Amino acid sequence: MFYLRKTVIGLALGVALSSGSSLAGVIKVGVVGPFSGQFAQGGENFKQAIEVYQAIHGKTVKGDTVEFIYKDLPQVNPAQSRALSQELIVKDKVSFLAGYFLTPNALAVAPLIDEANIPAVIFNAATSIITEKSPRYVRTSFTLWQVTAPLADYVAKQGVKSVVTAVTDYGPGIDAEAAFKTVYEKAGGKIVDTIRMPLSTNDFAPFMQRIKDSKAEALYAFLPVPITTTFVKAFQDNGLKETGIKFYGPGDLTQEPDLPSMGDTALGLLTAFHYSQANPSALNQQFLAKHRELFGSSDKVTFFSVGAYDGVHTIYKMIEAAGGKDGLKAVNAIKGLSWESPRGPVTIDPVTRHVTQNVYLRVTEKKDGKLQNTQFETLTNQPDWGYPGVMK
Repeated sequence: MFYLRKTVIGLALGVALSSGSSLAGVIKVGVVGPFSGQFAQGGENFKQAIEVYQAIHGKTVKGDTVEFIYKDLPQVNPAQSRALSQELIVKDKVSFLAGYFLTPNALAVAPLIDEANIPAVIFNAATSIITEKSPRYVRTSFTLWQVTAPLADYVAKQGVKSVVTAVTDYGPGIDAEAAFKTVYEKAGGKIVDTIRMPLSTNDFAPFMQRIKDSKAEALYAFLPVPITTTFVKAFQDNGLKETGIKFYGPGDLTQEPDLPSMGDTALGLLTAFHYSQANPSALNQQFLAKHRELFGSSDKVTFFSVGAYDGVHTIYKMIEAAGGKDGLKAVNAIKGLSWESPRGPVTIDPVTRHVTQNVYLRVTEKKDGKLQNTQFETLTNQPDWGYPGVMK
């Protein structure tokens, strides 16, 4: 009876696949994200953006209803990410997985999606390595390399000779540090110190003293939302702004829902990112208006929102190409897909399966009494510079 010796998950996945991965007339999408806890803003953004997309584009594709099923994963927990994703595949019989806010949780599902032949569309997790781990990953958010490499080049061109980097000590933070250091030093700049801070850190005073002691002209920092607010306030409260140290970072530092609590501390921060509420495009205005119509406000719209909105667009296109039956065929069908997003023009790179997109240089300023990230320069067609072979 050797042929019966399978893992439980293998048997269950085989049943799910042989019986069809969704009910007749309904194609299910499982969304794993933080709908509670400290990262709950991200989960709320995911869900609202999905509802906005369906309100604009409808809930059916080629006659099939697209249904979203949500699973709460409030923190870094790869084992729970696998368990929730397995439940969605086996019990709920989803045809697609989506969401995944944090990198370790996204990486954990690679064996599952390969065994089940189900695409996973990453709405946020921003470490370059993710899409290397399975040909069924597609990402519609950004990577730290993608937004940091052009920022480092810009900082060097501004004549800044020395920088200290400060990042959270996990995958995206390490990527951010490597991206800035690689490009900035190649352009002739000097990194005088590299600081890595534990993910659980809320007291930044010791790190601020170390930044001050470095005598660097500028700081480049990356931290995940929402602890960015505390870090920016610490920069001000510990007198670093008064010393004239320039402060650069990706747009996580100044996402729009956090600006009111930062107040004037945020003024003048220069960031590079792929989305701002202040993007003047007509499509972005429609995107924000639909949020206001459905939820009463667009104040909490963030880059998490556009990652999810464009993720749903990608899923719809995969359904058009392959229904809910062949995950690899679906992924192959959207390689090279281009469309206009609220963030600007985007394309799924055929090799990386990650979006090529504009990166905007922005400065935080006050307009009509309200803080915003005003875009002042557009760097077009930026790839994931951290994917092997992209950075020459």
